Amino acid sequence: MRLGEIPQEKPRHVLSFDVEEHFQVAAFWSVARRREWDQLGSRVEHNTRKIANLLSEYSTKATFFVLGWVAERHPALVKDLAQQGHEIASHGYGHELVHTQSPAQFREDVRRSKHILEDLIGRPVVGYRAPSFSITSRTEWAISLLIEEGYRYDSSIYNRFRSTQGSTESRSGTYQLETEAGTIWEVSPSTMNACGLQLPVAGGGYFRLFPYATSKMFLKNLEKQGSQLVMYLHPWELDPEQPRMDGPVLSKVRHYLNLGKTEQRLRWLLKDFSFAPINEAIPPIRDIFEGLGERSHAIV
Repeated sequence: MRLGEIPQEKPRHVLSFDVEEHFQVAAFWSVARRREWDQLGSRVEHNTRKIANLLSEYSTKATFFVLGWVAERHPALVKDLAQQGHEIASHGYGHELVHTQSPAQFREDVRRSKHILEDLIGRPVVGYRAPSFSITSRTEWAISLLIEEGYRYDSSIYNRFRSTQGSTESRSGTYQLETEAGTIWEVSPSTMNACGLQLPVAGGGYFRLFPYATSKMFLKNLEKQGSQLVMYLHPWELDPEQPRMDGPVLSKVRHYLNLGKTEQRLRWLLKDFSFAPINEAIPPIRDIFEGLGERSHAIV
């Protein structure tokens, strides 16, 4: 930087976490395991508080998409996250994939989660992310139900699955979906074009698969193109000591790959990029919260 030159602020990107137990992931789903959830050792509160402490070190806030099932069992965790200035959004109630539910079951799932979270934090919950990003072209009906249940934005659809109904796209890949029930903003996790394919680079298993230098290169390239990053991780991804579950070999490889490296990679990510919650970083969502008289740092 030359003498007298004013340093530019880093672009603000989105950081989000899907708050669920390690045993609730879709890759290990079975009816039998679902019945055991209340008997299995919980690790989500410890792991989520570890993330909150790490974010505090870097003076960073994020969006936490919290499972209603988790919120019922760890209400103090949800309240503390909100009091620390993080945005609380919904991850549904029971971590059921959207295509495995009927419209009536899906409606009950997202309604139940929303009520639980709002009762805990005392303010509207307007964001939703489907388990395993399971709103696709097969389940577009879910968007209308989210609108009817009072959600104002969704973050479940990768750009590669994007419907032609979208409009008003921003540099973050945020766009509006129009339905008979009204409109809703879609906040897509970041992808990049590689040889004609949209490659997810926003976090999760991809963040653990690629060396951090590779992830940083992808993300910096998107940043240079003017894209606003939308990143996501899960608390269990910072927990290399979690009990191992039986399941398909591919599922085990994908789930347990590089768990011991995620925390350090997240630290590097927070050092190299600037992040904020969805309700602060993305203008149309921020406008919604301002219209509701909400601020991410306000506690009712």
